[in-house]
Amino acid sequence: MRTGEHILITGGAGYVGSQLTAELLRAGYLVTVVDKLLYGGESLLGCFPNPNFHFVKADITEPGAVRLAIRHDWPRPAAVFHLAALAGFPACQAVGSDIAHRCNVGGAQRVFEQVDQLGISRFIFASTYSVYANDPDCRPVTEEFPLEPHSLYSETKIAAENWLRQQGSSASTALMIFRQATAYGLSPRIRFDLLINQFVLDAFIHREMVIYQQSFARSFVHIQDAVGGYLAALTAPIEKVHNQVYNLGNERGNYTKDGIVNVVLQHFPDVVVRYKDLSFGGDQRDLTVSFEKIHRELGFDAQRTVNEGIGELANALRTGIIRNPYDRRYRNAEILSY
Repeated sequence: MRTGEHILITGGAGYVGSQLTAELLRAGYLVTVVDKLLYGGESLLGCFPNPNFHFVKADITEPGAVRLAIRHDWPRPAAVFHLAALAGFPACQAVGSDIAHRCNVGGAQRVFEQVDQLGISRFIFASTYSVYANDPDCRPVTEEFPLEPHSLYSETKIAAENWLRQQGSSASTALMIFRQATAYGLSPRIRFDLLINQFVLDAFIHREMVIYQQSFARSFVHIQDAVGGYLAALTAPIEKVHNQVYNLGNERGNYTKDGIVNVVLQHFPDVVVRYKDLSFGGDQRDLTVSFEKIHRELGFDAQRTVNEGIGELANALRTGIIRNPYDRRYRNAEILSY
C-alpha cells in the first residue's frame, strides 16, 4: 500500500472498475476515473464526496483523453489500469467488428501511447483467459499457450495484446497484462450477463436454469479477488511487471458448467435444470487455467470460493437490494449507444 499515490483507471465505472476504484480510495490513493458511462455512472456516486476522487467523462478512443483527464494539482499517476472496453462477445457482436476493434484495440493503443509519453511507470491491461486456444489434452493453460479467438471479443483482446507487447518491449512504461478468469460476485455495477451471476439470477427468478455445453470447462474468479490481483500489480517489483503476462484467478475457480450448477443447487434446491445440446452464441471455450505463475511471481492467491460468491448473490436478490435485476444497465449485451 502506497497511500497518496495517484492512480488512473479507464473504465472505472464498470463491473471491475467500480470495485477497484472503491478499494483504491479505501487504501488512501488518489484516483482518477476516465469513463464514457456507456452503462451509466451510478456505481461511482459514493466516491464523489471523497476529496481523493476525480472523475472525467471521456471516450478513450478520442485523442488526448487520458492526458486531458490528469489534474495538474495532483502528482503524475504512478500507474494506469486500462479496463475500458466493450466487454464480452455479445456486446462486441451488437456493435460489429469495426466499432469493437476501434474501442478495444484502438482504444488500448491510444491510452498506452499517452501513458508512455507522459512517463507513467506502470500500465496494467485487462485482458481475458478466453484468448487461449482449447487444449486437446485438457491441460491447464499457462501464459505460454497459443492464442486463438473464440469470438469477436477475444479477437480484439488478442489484437490489443499483440500490439501492446510489441510496444512494451521498448517502452519506458512497464506493461503488465492480466488474462482474467470470468468474474462473479457483487459490485457497485453488478452484471447479470456473466455466467455465475446469470445462473443465480435465473435460479432465483425463474426457478429454472437452461444449460448449454454442460461439460465445458471454464475458469472463474470472485471480483474481490480480481481486484486484489490488480492491487498486487501496484506494489510488485518493476521487473515482475515489465512486459509480463499473468493469468488472474485461482485453480479452485476451474469448473465445468455442470459443476457450477451443482453449487447453485445447494442454495436453490428446488430449481429445475434443463440441458440443451446447442452452442451458445458461438463461444466454444472449453479449458481450465493454470495460475502457478501469479502465485510464484506475485505471491497472489485468490481467497473466495464459488460457493461463497453464490451465497452473496443469492442473499442480495432475496433481500431485494437489487430492485430490478433485469434492468438493461446490468448487462453489457445491450449497448445503449456507441
